[in-house]
Amino acid sequence: MIELINLTKAYYFKGHAKFIARDISAVFPSGSRVGMLGRNGAGKSTLLSIMAGSVRPDRGRVRVTGSMSWPIGLQGCIHPELTGVQNVKFIARIYGVDTEELLDFVSDFAELGQNFNQPVRHYSSGMRARLNFGMSMGIRFDTYLLDEVSAVGDAGFKKKSKMVFDDRMSSAGVIMVTHSDSMIRRMCTSAAVLEAGRLTMYQDVDEAIEQHSRNTLGADYKMSKEFMEE
Repeated sequence: MIELINLTKAYYFKGHAKFIARDISAVFPSGSRVGMLGRNGAGKSTLLSIMAGSVRPDRGRVRVTGSMSWPIGLQGCIHPELTGVQNVKFIARIYGVDTEELLDFVSDFAELGQNFNQPVRHYSSGMRARLNFGMSMGIRFDTYLLDEVSAVGDAGFKKKSKMVFDDRMSSAGVIMVTHSDSMIRRMCTSAAVLEAGRLTMYQDVDEAIEQHSRNTLGADYKMSKEFMEE
């Protein structure tokens, strides 16, 4: 279970506050599959990072029971000066899993070949994504945090990734940030909409998607009106 307790986070620019979270309290039950929606810049990725503990809130706290992944899709967990192998060893120590088992899994899954022993700074974005995804799928978590994950590689690799991912999701919860309505409908049983620092939970996924669409259309109309008035 992940519980957000009176969570507040804001960034300031020229004295003006932009709230990512404004006194948010919410519960994500163990095993739940929640899609998080919000306009570009609403702060979805930041909120996910706050849940993971890599970004500190201004006020409030996050309470977690069970194991939780880092935000998969972000590459902050990968050190560019280390090799792929060294990154895997580091993650294994941090999460207390068997190093050799994780190395074997990532080596086979990510298909990096000799690049596995090269510094990550030389990797393409696709290679980094495969390394990150491989490390996360190599560790079984109670809850996975997914941030705009998209499939990389050829058709065979995408098929293999989907099989492993579906296997993990069969026994775990997920909080997923994505702009894909179809992915949320396929994978999630509930949803949340982040708007102006407020997080609204919906048991009906379609209702959440409709509200997100209204928020987006309203913002687009406001921007268009302001542009025309100028």
